[in-house]
Amino acid sequence: MTQFSMQLYSARKFPPLSETLKQLAELGYAEVEGFGGLYSDLDGLVAGLKENGLKMTSGHFSLEALEDDVEGCIEIAKATGMKSMYCPAVPQEERTKDADGWTALGARLQAASKPYVAAGFKFGWHNHAFEFVPCADGSIPLDLMFGACPDLTWEVDVAWIIRGEADPIAFINKYADRINSVHLKDIAPDGECEDEDGWADVGHGVIDWAPIMAALSKSNVDHYVMEHDNPNDMERFARRSLASAQKL
Repeated sequence: MTQFSMQLYSARKFPPLSETLKQLAELGYAEVEGFGGLYSDLDGLVAGLKENGLKMTSGHFSLEALEDDVEGCIEIAKATGMKSMYCPAVPQEERTKDADGWTALGARLQAASKPYVAAGFKFGWHNHAFEFVPCADGSIPLDLMFGACPDLTWEVDVAWIIRGEADPIAFINKYADRINSVHLKDIAPDGECEDEDGWADVGHGVIDWAPIMAALSKSNVDHYVMEHDNPNDMERFARRSLASAQKL
């Protein structure tokens, strides 16, 4: 049975967390995904999950935290019951690289992954758009990163691939064996939802999900995670996105 999750970053502007978790459980979500801003109150987070019958099956951690606080990151992952840990990005100043720079980042992620894989977690990368902007020599950053990091899994963010002017189906097919999670996020028609940075609730935007879901069905994806980077109504986004996803 497909399990649908929610990246709690989507709810960061709608505190308190306790109400968000209650709302998501009432809407029918079984899982949530964490991010760095939640982990400072680990006891409260764990209690909130338990109270609402939710599982935090995955979480995002900064590369700095993953490298510099291995014990702390593992403690968080174990306490919340995570199975997968993802690095979601690198700082803006580190994104303008030549091919050697992206290869070096892949090697850095490979090194960072070792203690987490050894502890039994899947360790992966969550993409944005910058990984699909060709280098001067025509190479693609994501290809270079994955080439240097054979153990890296992938949490596919479909909408960001499209915003990076790349073909999500081509990349899903190419790296199907690495994929174990996907972010379901939609893009609004041009000129709409400008107050939400041009994002849309899943199934209410312009993305043609049927062929994308067909491609994902041939991968190793375990979890489908709803995300909206800047919703102006959290309940609406969570409710409509889950209803759409259940029909995909």
